[in-house]
Amino acid sequence: MTSRKPLFDTVRAMIGRGFKQSEVDTLDSAIDCAEGEPNACKMDRSHISVPLIRSAHGSLRTGRAGVAIIKKFEGCARLRTDGLVEAYPDPGTGSEPWTIGWGATGKDYDGSGHIGPGTVWTQAQCDERLERDLIRYARDVVDAIAGAPTSQTQFDAMVSFHYNTGAIARATLTRKHIKGDHLGAMREFARWNKAGGRVLKGLVRRRAAEAKLYAS
Repeated sequence: MTSRKPLFDTVRAMIGRGFKQSEVDTLDSAIDCAEGEPNACKMDRSHISVPLIRSAHGSLRTGRAGVAIIKKFEGCARLRTDGLVEAYPDPGTGSEPWTIGWGATGKDYDGSGHIGPGTVWTQAQCDERLERDLIRYARDVVDAIAGAPTSQTQFDAMVSFHYNTGAIARATLTRKHIKGDHLGAMREFARWNKAGGRVLKGLVRRRAAEAKLYAS
């Protein structure tokens, strides 16, 4: 059996604190189960709670649920017959900001210009840009919530919100979250449903999905 210390050190760094003994026992049992110990797989895990993100730790990452919402609502549209993905105008304005791949805007892939009419990327470039952007947006959320206790699902919902709006630092939902008013924060998502001054059905659906994830 290999040393479990690197794994425990990594998880400890991710949640920003040490472990309770019950958590050590739970992790040990989960590893035993993964390594083929049948009795370990029978352990009751109903008591396990979602870990809280309590510090601005640079290694925080968006969870699977957050990535799934972003991919679902951003899509990877405008796939051409030659396999390349091309940029498209903002649905609210009909022009700027132009978007490509998984909702990427701003600088082109190589940084030599900006995304606009005629910009094309490969699928691999779209996927790699998403990974880089997720790191950046997650850091923005960490900074904005200022160390307030935050579950992974709350964090994921706020990253998706920020990825779409860029407004995590100024949004009322962030201030309410910091104060611990989670119900109030959840209700704030629905207010961000407009683009170009118009309510868009896609944004209504996205905000509802983010609010549901935040509340979970």
